[in-house]
Amino acid sequence: MTIQEAQETVDKWINSTGVRYFNEMTNTVILMEEVGEVARIMARKYGEQSFKKSDEGKDLGDELADVLFVLICIANQTGVDLTDALEKNLVKKTTRDGERHRGNEKLK
Repeated sequence: MTIQEAQETVDKWINSTGVRYFNEMTNTVILMEEVGEVARIMARKYGEQSFKKSDEGKDLGDELADVLFVLICIANQTGVDLTDALEKNLVKKTTRDGERHRGNEKLK
């Protein structure tokens, strides 16, 4: 699935199953909640925190998909073409960071 197809699929789902988009502020808060759930898994699986009973059954892939879904919702409702935005962002990063990362001793 391309990014454009994902945006179209989410839009169709929202308008059929989800009834309507939550407003932009609500979706921003939901995005932060979902990122927090990813952070919780990362802290326990790759960090130094231990899992709790309430963490059982949590799947990193599913939580990342939740983040992506809400991010796509925000892009759709604000008119952002994520394919175009990502392409421009990669050009920016390449121009700005291309040599900086190669010269970073910490990355060797």
